[in-house]
Amino acid sequence: MITIEKLNEVHLLVRCDDSIAQELSDHFKFRVEGYQFVPSYKAKIWDGYVRLFDLHRKTLYVGLYDFLLKFAERHDYTVKTVDPIVVDNNISMAEVHEYLKSLDLYGHGKPIVIRDYQIDAIHNAINTNRAILLAPTGSGKSAILYSISRWHIEQGRKLLILTPTTLLVEQLYNDFADYSSNNGWSVDDHCQKLYSGFTRDFSKHVMISTWQSIHRQPKSWFEQFDVILCDECHLAQAKSLVSILEKTVNMKYKVGTTGTLDNKKLNSLVLQGIFGPIHKVTTSKDLMDAGTLAKLNIICIVLKYADEIRKANKDLKYQQEIDFLVSNTKRNQFIKNLALNTKGNTLVLFQYIRHGTVLNDLIRNAANENRKIFFVHGGTEVEDREAIRHITELESDAIIIGSVGTLSTGANIPSIENVIFASPSKSKIRNLQSVGRGLRKKDGKTECKLYDISDNLSWKNSKNYTLLHFAERLKTYSEENFDYRICEVNL
Repeated sequence: MITIEKLNEVHLLVRCDDSIAQELSDHFKFRVEGYQFVPSYKAKIWDGYVRLFDLHRKTLYVGLYDFLLKFAERHDYTVKTVDPIVVDNNISMAEVHEYLKSLDLYGHGKPIVIRDYQIDAIHNAINTNRAILLAPTGSGKSAILYSISRWHIEQGRKLLILTPTTLLVEQLYNDFADYSSNNGWSVDDHCQKLYSGFTRDFSKHVMISTWQSIHRQPKSWFEQFDVILCDECHLAQAKSLVSILEKTVNMKYKVGTTGTLDNKKLNSLVLQGIFGPIHKVTTSKDLMDAGTLAKLNIICIVLKYADEIRKANKDLKYQQEIDFLVSNTKRNQFIKNLALNTKGNTLVLFQYIRHGTVLNDLIRNAANENRKIFFVHGGTEVEDREAIRHITELESDAIIIGSVGTLSTGANIPSIENVIFASPSKSKIRNLQSVGRGLRKKDGKTECKLYDISDNLSWKNSKNYTLLHFAERLKTYSEENFDYRICEVNL
């Protein structure tokens, strides 16, 4: 017999025999990626597993209720549920549709027509209280967050909205103001921002914050909120964000939004455990086919190195390979020439600041004096990032050399027509988020070109790390039904 009751809005209390509890602990345990490199594992202090079921407290995340039921069914255990876990507020789709019409949303001075998949996503979130909305770039994720926020505010609830960066705090705040430009709802009266320089004292209906700004706040601080919305929630594997979410014991309304999820089961279960089931809003391919997003044209460029270079570097460790690539003069010259030969606004994404600095110097020194060049990285002030974003929207031939950490996630720059991957990565989330920077449409823009640069340093049967990462990216493109072509270039 397994008895389940709701301990709070984060955890279930699972009452069962110790033998079943041990089975649950084993069932809900997962290896952490790269566990073998963690000092505590090397010292044999930790076994490399994260256990989602707490064997001592006998607790499990609320959002894993369905997974718990499936476990019990598989093992033929009887289940008794003390409290209702799955919520249905009996809100009809028609009711949501009428409410959204009443909001009279505007964007850039024009009325916004809410699409069917957005109505469905909003309905799912407010009818079930918990959800992960899987909504790709260009699907109107900010409008979905705005609509959910307005619904809860009208019910007298207080909201905490989390984003990963200060740039996204500003962007979301400005988006809310834009959506409200014709309906008389004052964002300044209802919303406040929180990051460095802003007060943590909550005095309005909505606080929009980075999670880094509040992760040290005590549990009592979170009691003033009823609803938590988390943009780019795929980053919930970050310890600071998980620590926040585990303090939200009184918030029964929880919604996460993200453009993509990775293939790691642990990350997916943590997300669902905290926020609830995954609701697939739409896909990038569907949006492209519908003409909502720009058509994506992926050109995969494999840089092939001379035999003597490949032989000399065949035994490089991963970081040594990265150091070789980012400091390689011919490779950087190739990226410079590619960026300068593109037509339209171009985003060059790099991972390491030392690499971005080199590319910035090369491109800036070789560019036509009339072509605007911008350099954006973690050290760039928020106001400057926003200014660059706005200036680029007025340009037709600018180049932004931007760090992946700063610009791959969420930054809204519809005028980008070319994206260059200057730094190799195998992360599905990072790559799809980066692709998304160029998919938004703008007047006169129907296509975005992605130049995916990879490096063939393989020697005989030994393949180099970043070439293997390229294979992972190709797998992602295929999973997303993106078209791509591959060409080799001798460096």
